[in-house]
Amino acid sequence: MKHILLLFALFMVVLEETDAQPVSPQLLNLHDGIALDGYDAVAYQQQNRAVKGDGSIKLSYNGATYYFSSTGNLELFRKSPQQYLPAYGGWCAYAMGKSGDKVPVDPETFKIINGKLYLFYNKFFNNTLVSWNKDESRLKAQAERNWTSIINKKSKL
Repeated sequence: MKHILLLFALFMVVLEETDAQPVSPQLLNLHDGIALDGYDAVAYQQQNRAVKGDGSIKLSYNGATYYFSSTGNLELFRKSPQQYLPAYGGWCAYAMGKSGDKVPVDPETFKIINGKLYLFYNKFFNNTLVSWNKDESRLKAQAERNWTSIINKKSKL
């Protein structure tokens, strides 16, 4: 039992370290270099809603441009960007867990889990957040493994 707990703890540390390191901009879900389709990364967590950012209040971080709805949110992001970055480079969390695919998202379909932003595909009567909620713990664990694998493959190239 001690060995299982030790392995689990080690696995969680590896995941946290992978998540804490900036990933290659080529892996991020960007449109013309803009992250989150121009939505304010900080507002998701501070206001628990999707708020469109202002193109004149922006910051470049790790090869992506982030828009903010206020200079206060920009400053919060500047102080602690890792806190506000979306999981899995901004790709659909459900698809990352289900198949490891990088699927575009609807930036207004999201969930905050333990202070982390997760985004979901929601088009054509297919809201993947509903499916995610039915099996969140398994899908999240698999998504973490799949994303780590994607990052590791990119870093070896």
